Amino acid sequence: MTDTVSLDHANLPLRVRDFYLGRQPVLDRNQALYGYELLFRSAAQDEGMPGMPGAPGAPGGISATAAVIAHAAQLGLARAIGDATCFLNVDSDVLASDIFAFLPRERTVLEIVGTVDPDDAVLARLRELSGHGFRFALDGIDADSVRLQRLLPLAAFVKLDLRSARLDALPGLVARLHDLDKIAIAEKVETRDEYHACLDAGFDYFQGFYFARPAVLGGRKLSPAQATVLALMNLVASDVDNAEIERAVKRDVTLALNLLRLVNTPAVGARQRIDSVSQALVVLGRRQLQRWLQIMLYAEPGTRGHNQTPLLMLATTRGRLMELLAQRLRPGQRFLGEIGFTVGIMSLMDVLFGIPMPDIVDQIPVSDEIRQALLRREGFFGELLKLAESIEQSDDEALPALRGLAISGDDMVELEMAAFQWSDSVVRYAI
Repeated sequence: MTDTVSLDHANLPLRVRDFYLGRQPVLDRNQALYGYELLFRSAAQDEGMPGMPGAPGAPGGISATAAVIAHAAQLGLARAIGDATCFLNVDSDVLASDIFAFLPRERTVLEIVGTVDPDDAVLARLRELSGHGFRFALDGIDADSVRLQRLLPLAAFVKLDLRSARLDALPGLVARLHDLDKIAIAEKVETRDEYHACLDAGFDYFQGFYFARPAVLGGRKLSPAQATVLALMNLVASDVDNAEIERAVKRDVTLALNLLRLVNTPAVGARQRIDSVSQALVVLGRRQLQRWLQIMLYAEPGTRGHNQTPLLMLATTRGRLMELLAQRLRPGQRFLGEIGFTVGIMSLMDVLFGIPMPDIVDQIPVSDEIRQALLRREGFFGELLKLAESIEQSDDEALPALRGLAISGDDMVELEMAAFQWSDSVVRYAI
């Protein structure tokens, strides 16, 4: 699939090829969500052409970034980020374009990639965009370089890559940035030790796979709330009557209140206010009750909205994306979407509980196809799960998987946007 996009006044013809969209959370010092960096991969990479992230704007290449931003903006960028701040990688070609009219400038940070040469024209363009309300983050910097000295006065954020910086040097670097009134973001935080070192160094925000995929800790015990939710899931799977489920819900006041909050949200569509647990169970139905319980496992007690853990956001987004993929690929078989959602949610329970996945599927009754997908990434749902995992990590494996599943990049981005939006609304209003 190849289309041509023209950007007004940009004089920048772009060929849009299959791509997919991922996002990685940017968290504050309390691990609450501050924003997302949107991550892009283009099929053009397979043909020696640059995509994002990677080498945008390489000599002789065509940057895919502007086309992807345009496409994402047309679908609705707010669907991808909710009310969080959006970090977008930009190169010189994109900076020179007029595509920024599409973006919510009060919530957009343009991340200047390492290939950008801060010549006079680029600096003038940055000042112009700053006058329109955009903020900038610097990436791929070297301390005391001429490039840093020219760009730093215009930047609000500076990202420090832990793969290229010594941990013992971080406190001094962060202190210097704070003296200049800059916001420091630790990038590629992948271990608990790195996270605590960055906390001690004074970083303002953090980004990396450590937060999306926390280290599995052996011997972790289930919280009382999680144990209650698991027991309820087993009751629902055992097809007991509503009265028994109602008694179990009422034994946990927080669970009962959250159920009533959920059933009274616009997404459920109740015609009148529901004030009792028994009414809520009838209105919600077994299928939606099971889904809600799966999501509740990831919720931290006493938190709501963007204070939820990144793992909750990841699990709900993955579950919804797999549901939408199953519905798109096998239309008319709605039950497959439900299975896809269950596989997506359950695929992170080993990380959540610190329990091996074989033990998880022994504790929670699942079908053979769910077990096959979770344990061996096999079968239809195993392929969907591998695709979802590749996209989350901006892995090049995702593009061949897209072609193998006969779904276009355009369709994939549309489904991802819908999954992001659904996850954001569920975490914000239903938990």
